[in-house]
Amino acid sequence: MPISPNQGPTSGGTTVTITGVNLAGATAVHFGARTAVITANTPTSVTVTDPAGSGVVDVNVTTAGGTSNSLAFFYVSPPIAVSLDPAAGPSAGGNTVTLRGFGLSTAVSVSFGANTATPTVVSDGELSVVVPAGFAGSADVTVSTAGGSTAPLSYAYVDAPTATSVAPTSGPTAGGTAVTVSGTALTTATGVTFGGVAASFAVLNSTTLVAVSPPGSAGPVDVVVNTEGGTATLTDAFSYTSGPGI
Repeated sequence: MPISPNQGPTSGGTTVTITGVNLAGATAVHFGARTAVITANTPTSVTVTDPAGSGVVDVNVTTAGGTSNSLAFFYVSPPIAVSLDPAAGPSAGGNTVTLRGFGLSTAVSVSFGANTATPTVVSDGELSVVVPAGFAGSADVTVSTAGGSTAPLSYAYVDAPTATSVAPTSGPTAGGTAVTVSGTALTTATGVTFGGVAASFAVLNSTTLVAVSPPGSAGPVDVVVNTEGGTATLTDAFSYTSGPGI
């Protein structure tokens, strides 16, 4: 006598179908000590709405001919989502985030706003999920499990940055030049490099940041801006110049 599904939230309300033989005229379906609501019945199946419960309970069907053998039904506690890491990423999606919480082992989907992704269950307390594409702005993230859905966490979709120019375009190999980088979607900048060497920087607004060139070797180098929305590269945008000698 199979039962499908064999698990559901502790709040009840799950539609459960029990299949077997001689089930016509079912008068009761018990989930432990509680009685389910019968919604459909044939000689080979009974469909019910399960009552609230907890833990593992025996399910059996009673007809005029007696009571069936029992099958196990598992009540699953509601999940809790605690954190997302990172909590922001590119609007194009494709990046992987880690979601931590409790009761996540039966997760079947993770919704980012109107878009849904299938998670990889790492443990009862951790999921890994590839973020679907979205639109710039905040999206509610919820996890659906056999025990229900989590309260939402917030995830920020960030547009990909562009870098259009630097000024000045050259400076001494010793570094220390304050360089203004212009572009778009620079607010969430996480790093700036000159020829692969990290520079200290400050974001002024979404279209401007100032970086201090690190020491480098004479010649042109790429200036790269990394943001939560992606990477923008200006090829050979800044040239290191050697000082005079006699």
